[in-house]
Amino acid sequence: MKLTIVGCAGSFPGPDSPASCYLLEAEGFRLLLDFGNGALGVLQRHIGLYDVDAICLSHLHADHCLDLCAYHVVRTYSPDRPFPRVPVYAPRDAPRRLSAAYGMSEEPGLETAFSFEPLRPGTFNVGPFEVTAATMNHPVETYGFRVSHGGRSVAYSADTGECTELVKLAAGVDVLLCEASWPERLNTPPNLHLNGREAAEHAARAGAGTLVLTHLVPWYDPEEIYADATRGGFDGTLKLARSGEVYDLG
Repeated sequence: MKLTIVGCAGSFPGPDSPASCYLLEAEGFRLLLDFGNGALGVLQRHIGLYDVDAICLSHLHADHCLDLCAYHVVRTYSPDRPFPRVPVYAPRDAPRRLSAAYGMSEEPGLETAFSFEPLRPGTFNVGPFEVTAATMNHPVETYGFRVSHGGRSVAYSADTGECTELVKLAAGVDVLLCEASWPERLNTPPNLHLNGREAAEHAARAGAGTLVLTHLVPWYDPEEIYADATRGGFDGTLKLARSGEVYDLG
C-alpha cells in the first residue's frame, strides 16, 4: 500500500499545497480520501487524469470536497469519454450539495460521472481496501477513515475536535493523518479542530506508529504546530504533512 499526500492545507489552499486530498494505492487500485479545492491539478503529478477508481469524502466543507465538481467536468466532457462512473462514499447530502455548488439541477446532477454511496459508521470494502468509517467531532456530518490492506493501515482524522472515536479508529495504525489546525496558544472553540498537542495525544492513546500532522492552515507557522505536538506525549515518528510526500507502507 502506498500513500501520497496530494493536499494538506487546511481551510483553503496554501502556496505550497492544495486543500485536503490523500491518494492510496494498492494492486493497481487508486482511492482518494477527500478532494479539496486545488487538489485536481496536483493529483495529475501522481496519476493519470482518469485513473481515480473510488473516492471517500469525509464531509462537505469546500476544502474537503469541492474539486469533485471539477472532476465531473473531466469525466463528463473529456474527448476520451465515456468513462465508468466513479463510486463516491460521502455524507448523504453530497449529491444535492455538490450539484448546487456546481450550479446544476439536482437531477441527474453529478451522478452522470459518479455513483454516490451514503456513509455511515462501519466497515466496507472499496476495491482491495478495507475501509472503516467513524463519526468525528465536527459541526457537520463528518467521518474519519481507516484504510487497511495487506496487514498495513492508515487512519485519517478528517476535521475533528477532541474525539474518543478517533483513538479507536486509529488503534495500532502504521500512519495516522491527523488534523492539527491551530497553535496551542490560541483560545479556540471546542468541538471543531485540534491543535498539535491534542493531535499527538490522540496518536499516543491510539498507539500509532507514525503521526503526520495535516490540515495545516496557511496563516499559521507549521513549525509552531510541530513544536506543540512534541509536548503531546507521542513517542512514535512525528512529521509535518507535505504535498507530494509519499509513504510506501509495503
